[in-house]
Amino acid sequence: MPFPLAHDDPPGLGPYRLLARLGSGGMGTVYLARSPGGRTLALKTMHARIAATTEFRTRFRLEADAARVIGGRYGAQVVEADPLAATPWMATEYVLGPPLDDAVELAGPLPEASVRALGAALCGALGQLHHSDVVHRDLKPSNILVTAHGPKVIDFGIARALGDDRLTHTGAAVGTPAFMSPEQATGQEHTPAGDVFALAGVLVFAATGRGPFGDGQPADLLYRVRYSVPDLTGTPAALAPVLSRGLAKDPAERPSTAELAAQLHDGGGEFADHLPDAVLAEIGRRASEVWQLVPQRLPAPPDQPATAPSADVPAARGLSRRGLLMAGAGSALGVAGAGAGVWAWLGRDQPTPGPATGPGYTKPKPGPSVSVLKKKKLDSVWQKQISGPDEDQNPEVPLVAGDQIVMVSDAEARGVDAKSGESRWTFSLSFDERRQVATHTVGGDRQTLAADGNRVFVLSDASLYVLPVF
Repeated sequence: MPFPLAHDDPPGLGPYRLLARLGSGGMGTVYLARSPGGRTLALKTMHARIAATTEFRTRFRLEADAARVIGGRYGAQVVEADPLAATPWMATEYVLGPPLDDAVELAGPLPEASVRALGAALCGALGQLHHSDVVHRDLKPSNILVTAHGPKVIDFGIARALGDDRLTHTGAAVGTPAFMSPEQATGQEHTPAGDVFALAGVLVFAATGRGPFGDGQPADLLYRVRYSVPDLTGTPAALAPVLSRGLAKDPAERPSTAELAAQLHDGGGEFADHLPDAVLAEIGRRASEVWQLVPQRLPAPPDQPATAPSADVPAARGLSRRGLLMAGAGSALGVAGAGAGVWAWLGRDQPTPGPATGPGYTKPKPGPSVSVLKKKKLDSVWQKQISGPDEDQNPEVPLVAGDQIVMVSDAEARGVDAKSGESRWTFSLSFDERRQVATHTVGGDRQTLAADGNRVFVLSDASLYVLPVF
């Protein structure tokens, strides 16, 4: 769903004019843009603070390279990219289709024919990647866009050539826990068999509305991925054994994409023939929304100048010729397969929220602008600065445990009095083997905190510690 441009967004990047925002997150912003020839595109950018890091510029370039490998048949075709620009950007076709997780939320679990058609098409997409010695490493429902002509795979931000670990820490688990393979969860090499595991999990989600290993904290999910039997409850009986094989713990026991496609394909018909009516209607709605879009820009706060919009931004007007064409449902479906993916570059953040809709929804009355609200200065009672994790990791959120705040930095756990900010205790995790109850529990180097009674559990550097802190 497009949203107005921010007051300080540039009028354009490269030769492309910005029309609206599609989302923004920790890594960058994705815009709806238009080429000089009138083609509607998705334009991904990096935040300036990220672009200043050579590693992330390299990631951006590798993402564009991987997206070019999969091409326009199975992905969002790359039109142009400039990873060396002051603000790195990549322009791709704009895909007029919802992410798979949105489609399932809208229409409910997909019927067996839809799951089979979806799986067979995704086998083709992954097969094309693997044929070029590239693995995706993060296939999940939000990285699959559903169009009337077939699914499109997006988000190649952590895709890699086989054997290339230049931007991956040894032993680090990279990806989305709910759809990781067991070997990926322990930081081992991710091969095409790992993508097959993720695909089988995606198809379980499409058929049931939930992943094969449930929900929960990342550490819980990674444990289930490694040791638990996948939950296939609700999966069509004929599909269950096929997907079970794809979810085998041993990579050697999983089928190739070609073998899986042969077991999934149900014999023919257009992809749109297998989609629920609600999903087709959503594809048409998105097409109509883009065609009738009038560019808008949010006002700047009183103390900040606005970025001047480009001179050729059109004023609001009635329905265009294209808008009139959208009056027919058949016309909407006819264009539903054209365009590019957007959500993955948002640094794992959620898309910018839109207005609620549905039965009983009442549009709220507009309130005062944020810019005219009285600003209130908040003074902190105390501040505590501790060293953080590596730059490429998200900072760990402190844990409130009773009247203490527990924080982890690097290999140290610290308890801080919530009222005064004074340190009560510290544990050097790397050298305190008395507190270490398990090693190499899930792999990776992220830190996780949890409290239970008078104990705090710390997962750090793939080791589990139990700290009596009260």
